[in-house]
Amino acid sequence: MDDSQPIDLTLVLRRRAEIPDSLVQGPQTISREELAERYGADPADVEMIRRTAQEHGLQVTEVDQGSRRIKISGPLSRIRTVVDPGSLEMVESQHPDDGALVAHRQREGELQILADWQDAVVAVLGMDDRPQAKPHLHRLKPAAARRSYTPVELGRIYKFPPNTDGSGHHLAIIELDGGFTQADLDAYFSGLGIATPSVTAVGVNGAANRPNGDPNSADGEVLLDIEVAGGLAPGAKQVVYFAHNTLRGFADALSAAVHATPTPTAVSISWGANEERWTKQGRKAFDAALADAAALGVTVCAAAGDNGSGDGEPDGQPHADYPASSPGTLACGGTHLDADPKSGTIKLERVWNNGPESASGGGVSKFYAQPVWQHGVGVPNGTPGKQHLGLPDVAAVADPTTGYEVLVDGERLVFGGTSAVAPLWAALACRLSQSLGRPLGLMQPQLYDGATAGTSPVGFRDITQGDIGAFTAGPGWDACTGLGVPDGTALLERLKTVSPA
Repeated sequence: MDDSQPIDLTLVLRRRAEIPDSLVQGPQTISREELAERYGADPADVEMIRRTAQEHGLQVTEVDQGSRRIKISGPLSRIRTVVDPGSLEMVESQHPDDGALVAHRQREGELQILADWQDAVVAVLGMDDRPQAKPHLHRLKPAAARRSYTPVELGRIYKFPPNTDGSGHHLAIIELDGGFTQADLDAYFSGLGIATPSVTAVGVNGAANRPNGDPNSADGEVLLDIEVAGGLAPGAKQVVYFAHNTLRGFADALSAAVHATPTPTAVSISWGANEERWTKQGRKAFDAALADAAALGVTVCAAAGDNGSGDGEPDGQPHADYPASSPGTLACGGTHLDADPKSGTIKLERVWNNGPESASGGGVSKFYAQPVWQHGVGVPNGTPGKQHLGLPDVAAVADPTTGYEVLVDGERLVFGGTSAVAPLWAALACRLSQSLGRPLGLMQPQLYDGATAGTSPVGFRDITQGDIGAFTAGPGWDACTGLGVPDGTALLERLKTVSPA
């Protein structure tokens, strides 16, 4: 590595105090200002990091006490005086999305930091900038689909609450590449017969809304997310956060979305990777932002993956996709749907599985203990003698052969993948919150209330047919479609009576 190469890092600092479980899992929420004051970074830590970074010739480019992030930059030679990366070299590796060779920095060995920082800094993000995640979507020409649906039709099929459209709420979307044009949005929503929703692009760490002009690029993910969310919650204001596809970019984008003003009601994430391909400090930094989201009342929906129980790994073993495998996200699995789009009558809905490269993700986490709300619902043990988190939590249509009608770079296509399920559930969260008059935050304690092994609670239609490879669907929660697909109207009525605690 050339020591003159500029490096940008994000330092994640410790909290002044840990957020109590009662705030993360319970009904109480706090403001961004209260979160910063009680559970943000200690001002003394912030000042010490700022001072020592500048003493070592580094530029402090951003400080956010609430999200506990300090961003620094400088030539590698100066960075090495505060962060020793171990072995650091330029390499080429395959991008997790399309397999193309990508040049990036790769770090190996133990990362060491300045002695003065040891207690205050809990993560250093950005030294290694390999591609972190891939979008969970599949594309088809309309003629190749057996049946397809507009988001408006799916709102009818899944009985989204009437007299709601998400008005008064903000819905954030995380994107790691690609972009959109206003012309595509106006044409698409005009075709649905609804006004184009408010959509604002925000760049993180120098990234921006940069459409590639190719429907086969990441533009497809961006437009799918916006169009599904906008078709189902047209009154919600969307904010799309664009970041570089790195661990630092992904984590900083989530933190920027969660800590935005006004606070979003929901965040949709359609990107992910096998949880074992994340570093421990990477998951720790991401999970901390998810805890912030829960305390602020933000629901974070994440796609569960599109490669069956193996999550695209070649070893033939089950693997769970992250961030869907974090207890801080509502993990969204996928189905095959045969329904009448006009009447909303469902003829058949089963687990989406067209083979290991086109099937809903799901399974059992190797890293996260089973949360209390999943006790007794029938999650299989991930490790002998240990109870681990099961995913997904919920589901909706994701099979591209019965997929979503979208417009990308002027071309009309049909998309599938659990990428579409995350914005669907984020839109539903906005409409439920609109009717309830309160944010849902971490939804799982409320959604699992009343669930037992073999029985899904009111508000869900249980999916009992199909498999994703190592796991098979059955009555009640399963590792293919979770609790099931939504009956939005019934779910709203139940949430009116279920204690958020």
